[in-house]
Amino acid sequence: MPRTRLILDYLARGRACRYGPHRSQRADLHLPRGAGPHPVMVLLHGGSWQKRYGKIVMRGLAGDLVRRGWAVWNVEYRRVGEGGGWPATFADVAAAIDHLPHLNAPLDLEDVSVLGHSAGGHLALWAASRERLPDASPGAAPAIVPKRAIAQAGVCDLTGAYRRWRGGAVRALMGGSPEDLPERYAVADPLVLVPLAMPVLLVHGVLDETVSVELSRSYERAARTAGGEVELVEIPGEAGRHRAHIDPRGQAWAAVVRWLASPARGADIKRPTPRPRSGLSSSP
Repeated sequence: MPRTRLILDYLARGRACRYGPHRSQRADLHLPRGAGPHPVMVLLHGGSWQKRYGKIVMRGLAGDLVRRGWAVWNVEYRRVGEGGGWPATFADVAAAIDHLPHLNAPLDLEDVSVLGHSAGGHLALWAASRERLPDASPGAAPAIVPKRAIAQAGVCDLTGAYRRWRGGAVRALMGGSPEDLPERYAVADPLVLVPLAMPVLLVHGVLDETVSVELSRSYERAARTAGGEVELVEIPGEAGRHRAHIDPRGQAWAAVVRWLASPARGADIKRPTPRPRSGLSSSP
């Protein structure tokens, strides 16, 4: 393979890192040009928390964020069917985020955001709420506290999703119903953990047949009632279909980009001075 293609393929994949011994406890680090330190976006993929889906689906968004000056931490985690579910999936997401200080990279750890799609949207909102968790809970006492949280077509209301899906993927994740396991849902359902101490963006398609927009609407109502800073952008028509959210050319992603660039979000990223790409080769 020509050297140019090798370099482009490497950049698209990012730098593979491990944050634990399990084969799914890994993440890809993508760095923009410039000396940094760079703001960090943690990406959490969806797929019903099932093992057949992985972080590769978020590479398009990772590439767009890097172009805009973000460092991206694209996380894999243990999923249902390969050792995931309660509590392992939650513990992995927390461990992956808390691993950021151990990476040999110019990262601004005071400016970390979390973004997830579908089931990953649930995990992103949960990760942003870790400060509210009791000490004995998975993910409690975070080393890294995000500055912003974004859920794209997210399962923002875990209990509501259980009822809509008659258990389904939520039962597989949690091991039972909210009635049978109220103590788990109390520390795993983003709707229970409102308000977050940071701005929250929800982007959801009105015609989404995979994850109903009503789950984002219920989260927005609960968060606003609790005094949280939350914005819900509803995408009409085909542009709001479930998988359209992970297309960096789409209307749903454009809503995320606009929100991040708003001065109110404190994320008006300026392009850094280019630096040699060889800096990516350092090990975590």
